[in-house]
Amino acid sequence: MTGPAIEVHGFTKRYGSRAAVDDLSFDVAAGAVFALLGTNGAGKTTTVETLEGYRAPDAGTVRVLGLDPIAQGPELKQRMGLMLQSGGIYNGARAAEIVRLFCSFYDRAADPDELLTLVGLDDSRAVTYRRLSGGQQRRLALAVALAGTPDVVFLDEPTAGMDPKARQMTYQIVRDLRARGVTVLLTTHLLDEAEALADTVGILDKGRLVALGSPAELMASHGGIRFGAPPRLDAGTAPASLGRVVEVREGHYLADVEATPARVADLATWAAAQGILLGYVRSGSRSLEDLFLELVE
Repeated sequence: MTGPAIEVHGFTKRYGSRAAVDDLSFDVAAGAVFALLGTNGAGKTTTVETLEGYRAPDAGTVRVLGLDPIAQGPELKQRMGLMLQSGGIYNGARAAEIVRLFCSFYDRAADPDELLTLVGLDDSRAVTYRRLSGGQQRRLALAVALAGTPDVVFLDEPTAGMDPKARQMTYQIVRDLRARGVTVLLTTHLLDEAEALADTVGILDKGRLVALGSPAELMASHGGIRFGAPPRLDAGTAPASLGRVVEVREGHYLADVEATPARVADLATWAAAQGILLGYVRSGSRSLEDLFLELVE
């Protein structure tokens, strides 16, 4: 594609008087990995289900591969793969039967045996879905998402329940998809996962987009000085040079100023005068988890 693979412009979705998504706009470039983050109830599921064609916008427009997900749904579904967070697979069917069934739905079907090998389920072909472990069920759901050789893939919590080895295998599959020009939109609660995989991260809070950019851009913005100290510290006694000091989560604090050697020294001097033992001091860039928690709390 020459334009974005996913376009969301002014998208709003209401349930009664509550706006689950409020004037949301972002684009995802073709062949990119986009991570949509947010707490439970932030609007992630509503956004993804609308892109998949299962909900209609109340305002604004969404397009996937240039297509309207509802009006042109049959055409889009031939080019789209979905990995649900749970459900959608018959418990009594065997792994190989499930993959063959889903491959039969598509004009550009992948090879079922190759998919099972790809997700590491060669030895579980004859095992019924209900007897697979939680991590194996997630890997089978990933195989189902790739059954139609899709151009765009939606992955909902793709590595939930996976062991570290399976998680790394899934990461490599996502990277291989990107290398082949497949667009991937994933939701995850694992911030290190988004940091490792995503070209672009969007953070939702109460239905609104509160941050958008590459992981490096977001982690470098508003670096400040972070430090660990006892919970519920009286930050009002901090020196004026540290600006606004807030507890972003229990025992973890942010001095929202530009980090300089003098300000780090001021922090250490203040802590010593107060008899406070600093667990750590970090300046400059922050982790994606730090940013996420600051924005949503």
